[in-house]
Amino acid sequence: MTLKTHLLAGTAALFALSGAAHAESHAMMEHPETGEKLATDQSFTYRVLDEFPSIDPNLIEDVEGSAIGRQLFEGLMNQDEKGDVVPGVATGYEVSEDGLTYTFTLRDDAKWSNGEPVTANDFVYSWQRAADPATASEYQWYMGLMKIANVDEVIAGDMEPSELGVKAVDDLTFEVTLSQPLPYFPQMVTHTTTFPVPQAAIEEHGDAWTQPGNMVSNGAYVLEDRVPQEYITLAKNPEYWDAENVIIEEVKALIINDENQALTRYLAGEFDQTDVPAGQFPRLAEEHPEQAISVPNLCTYYYNLNVSESGPEALADPKVREALYLAIDRDVIVENVVAGGQKPAYTLTHWATAGFEVPSAEAAQMSQQERNERAKELMSEAGYGTDGEALTLDLLYNTSESHKQVATAIGQMWKQTLGVDISMANMEWQTFLEERHNRNYEVARAGWCADYNEASSFLDIMDTNSSYNDSGFNNETYDSLLTEAKTSEDPLPLYTEAETIITQEFPILPIYHYATVFMMDETIKGYPLENAQDNWYAKDLYRVAGE
Repeated sequence: MTLKTHLLAGTAALFALSGAAHAESHAMMEHPETGEKLATDQSFTYRVLDEFPSIDPNLIEDVEGSAIGRQLFEGLMNQDEKGDVVPGVATGYEVSEDGLTYTFTLRDDAKWSNGEPVTANDFVYSWQRAADPATASEYQWYMGLMKIANVDEVIAGDMEPSELGVKAVDDLTFEVTLSQPLPYFPQMVTHTTTFPVPQAAIEEHGDAWTQPGNMVSNGAYVLEDRVPQEYITLAKNPEYWDAENVIIEEVKALIINDENQALTRYLAGEFDQTDVPAGQFPRLAEEHPEQAISVPNLCTYYYNLNVSESGPEALADPKVREALYLAIDRDVIVENVVAGGQKPAYTLTHWATAGFEVPSAEAAQMSQQERNERAKELMSEAGYGTDGEALTLDLLYNTSESHKQVATAIGQMWKQTLGVDISMANMEWQTFLEERHNRNYEVARAGWCADYNEASSFLDIMDTNSSYNDSGFNNETYDSLLTEAKTSEDPLPLYTEAETIITQEFPILPIYHYATVFMMDETIKGYPLENAQDNWYAKDLYRVAGE
């Protein structure tokens, strides 16, 4: 099926004409830095699995939504091709001697897409809105992790958002006061939650401000068109401060729920990038070596076990949880099921995280046969298994053939080793997120990608107060370790101890550490393959002319 873009009248049409003119100007031109000949068509179309729950920066909670957010909006700082922090709306910042005050200097040519200047007050408004309980952001907890002065009181409703430790010294000076030093704070402001949002547009349109024709943004692109469950189209923003160096004119994300259908359409030349279906990377790498890509990605694939009061009685027993953990043959999963360069995970934090050393989990030192034997013993001691009470668990995952294949494989392992029957159910992304957040599940598929390149970005999700602690894990010692780590000169021993608690309590079952595994048209250049967070910016991409 050919997807047609239904342009809005007025400004959208002007953007389309502007884009066409720019595309023509790029024809037969060379890239200003590499000297490569540029293609006439400067568009980038890629595939995503599900509809975006939100593209409001303060409300975005998923990886694909964040990718769209980075194109439409720009925060204080960006990341370069290696993931290092570089200027965004801010040209730089100063830190006080005690590490508690950050003063960001904003560029004087940053504009909103309506031509209005981006000011420090826009960041004040956005950060207060993100922390405001009335906004009901799933990423409100992230503002708490940033340790902004008074943030916990604001989130709890004990203080007004206006009392948050942020202020506009003047139009081009944004000041943040922290309650304690955070050496990785500059990394945290590359996250979409901290991006500025347009107060006037939000107040005029309410929740509809993110619709085409209503949205005002400050990134390299503007929202041109959107058809839910089908596609979203972005056009180059002529008001962006660095527009003259933005080569890609149009970005389109196609929503295709079936990975195999998406691959077929990619191979037919319909778009430029798609994920590789589970197990197919070896074949595709051999057949299309210039297009098949696998690089480390700071994400961990795991299963949540509902250990809250709403969870099943069996999962309240740590012996059952450990048995389920041990009986997963991770080598089979990474080598035979997903097969794209992923690595087995026995702990939560990804092995490629900066400054982190993966602790030696006892299970990782055992053979799978030894793990299985120990798992059987534990299950028997808990009164379940082949010689005990029959156990059936419901396993929930978001609709995806890859997730289904992993769930099927693990279900077979649990059945064969432990005698546990698995009832699998899938849901579309938004409903799945709601059910998992509400703990209406027994076992649920999960994946976590670091919001910044530091171990706490993984470990904080298991804090008692984290809104992403969907298992209901509650451990005071664990919480205190994370609190102490934030002010420690050497947090690694504390992180190691925290990981150890997870592998003693087993509220989650880590399965594998991600690799970014995808197909990319070889004419698209500039993708940041060395950025372990896979944070890409379309403004840095370009298409070269074919041979």
